[in-house]
Amino acid sequence: MVHLLLSILFSSAIFVAFKLFSKNNINTSQAIIINYFIAFGIGVSCYEKDINFSDIPEKSWFFGAIILSFLFITVFNLMALTSQKNGVSVASVAGKMSIVIPVAFGIYLYNEELTLQKIIGIILALFAVLLTTIKDKSAVKKGNFLFPILLFLGSGIIDTLIKYMQSNHVSNSELPLFSAILFLQAGVLGVISFILKPAKIHYKNFIAGVILGIINYNSIIYLLKALNHKTMGSAEIFTINNVAIVMLTTLVGLLLFKEKLTLKNWIGISIAIISILLITQ
Repeated sequence: MVHLLLSILFSSAIFVAFKLFSKNNINTSQAIIINYFIAFGIGVSCYEKDINFSDIPEKSWFFGAIILSFLFITVFNLMALTSQKNGVSVASVAGKMSIVIPVAFGIYLYNEELTLQKIIGIILALFAVLLTTIKDKSAVKKGNFLFPILLFLGSGIIDTLIKYMQSNHVSNSELPLFSAILFLQAGVLGVISFILKPAKIHYKNFIAGVILGIINYNSIIYLLKALNHKTMGSAEIFTINNVAIVMLTTLVGLLLFKEKLTLKNWIGISIAIISILLITQ
């Protein structure tokens, strides 16, 4: 449970960091590219064995890491497009409701057993995400449903593939190396996009990228470790992780950024607490 708690804290910190970036005129795209290389460096330094980079393409998880790195960049851009076209609330709902994909995957492929109580908890969790994130009906625009659907699918596929790689190809000792290569490949893709559309790099964007890289690496590594939990399946882990992130970031927005919450948001937070209690009992 400690690994899951740390994953929730670091993942929530990413959203807080992005909020602070917007308030301090940080170039988010540049910070994200830098963050990948920082995360790569942390992963390499945390790997206890000698690294022979020429052997890495032969690893069974290498191809999966390539797919994940591409998805990381693509889904980030989909988040931006969905926010612009449909509103931030819709983007948040589309991303977090995607937990149904890894949950279904875990139940089907790994025969994970769920009690009636936990099934009710997962269903309540979906309602909690919906109620907690939607703050303004005007944010939902008619049409432009393509980007939310793609964001929903992309986010769900990322979580599903992470679980698959962790279960079938990545040993506990190789988690830092796997994460490092994943971030390196995402960073390379980011550099390519930067070359196609270059801009001056300001020192504050670099500092922001360093901070984001530390947070981002820990959010992934602790999620991978949490998925190794002996008594909780991936369906429960992903549900608790996503719902707790929504609940925590909403509360941080209220306390730190003075964001206003509607009655629906408070009901959503209450349901989220109940859903977590049902799933963890």
